[in-house]
Amino acid sequence: MKEYSSNDDINRHKHKPRKKLRRKARFRRKRLFLLALLACYCLAATMLGFGLLSNNEPVGEDKQPKILNSAVETNDTDFHANSISNEENKLDKTDAEETAWCLILVNKWSRIPDGYEVELTELADGQCIDKRIYPALQEMFDAARSDNIYPIVASGYRTTQKQQNLMDEKVAEYQAEGYSFEEATTKAEEWVAIPGTSEHQLGLGVDINADGIYSTGEEVYEWLSQNSYKFGFILRYPAGKTDITGVINEPWHYRYVGMEAAADIYNQGICLEEYLNKTN
Repeated sequence: MKEYSSNDDINRHKHKPRKKLRRKARFRRKRLFLLALLACYCLAATMLGFGLLSNNEPVGEDKQPKILNSAVETNDTDFHANSISNEENKLDKTDAEETAWCLILVNKWSRIPDGYEVELTELADGQCIDKRIYPALQEMFDAARSDNIYPIVASGYRTTQKQQNLMDEKVAEYQAEGYSFEEATTKAEEWVAIPGTSEHQLGLGVDINADGIYSTGEEVYEWLSQNSYKFGFILRYPAGKTDITGVINEPWHYRYVGMEAAADIYNQGICLEEYLNKTN
């Protein structure tokens, strides 16, 4: 047995187990800290993978699509709707039954079907669109912004009453210019659809203009005319098709018809009526 030369030697020997315990405790604390740090790193990586740690600011107090209806904010690029599921985002389906909804023909000769219903997504300024076209519209606006083109949605879904109000206002404008009521109505119908025959009442048509700060109307219209079909949208009322569509050229009015139909219409230089073979 070892003999100790002094009390100090004995005291030092007796404290060795305690020091060993303290070292073990410090080691455990370091290990727990490292494990906690690793867990935080894994969680952050997971959240980043799902886009939850984006540097972009929310697009409105209610996370509505603010970018479509306000001056451009460089960090305000997403406009996600919580109500839209991943399955509903798949707008490039080609099955006839699944795409029939986006090929409904509405014009002065074809009224909105009786009982037609639309589920809407509301934009930040109160404009609404059919929720099914929301992802495609987002993608198109994001692509435009990447090309330094900044569009806004000036008008989306309209109720029958709203459409009637627009018609009445247009008729009144022409009457103020000296036209009779009948003449004013005829001229107004060149610009405003009769209630029940407007694509805006479908929720599938949108009037798209420039923000007026970073882009001009001409720049927006030019970009849309060359790129909208890539996202399932068409220029609904092109020049030279008034006799077929019943509406004069509107370079701001775009309609969602789906990826396949939009590509065919664009490549052939035709309008929706011609594509559906329903010309008058």
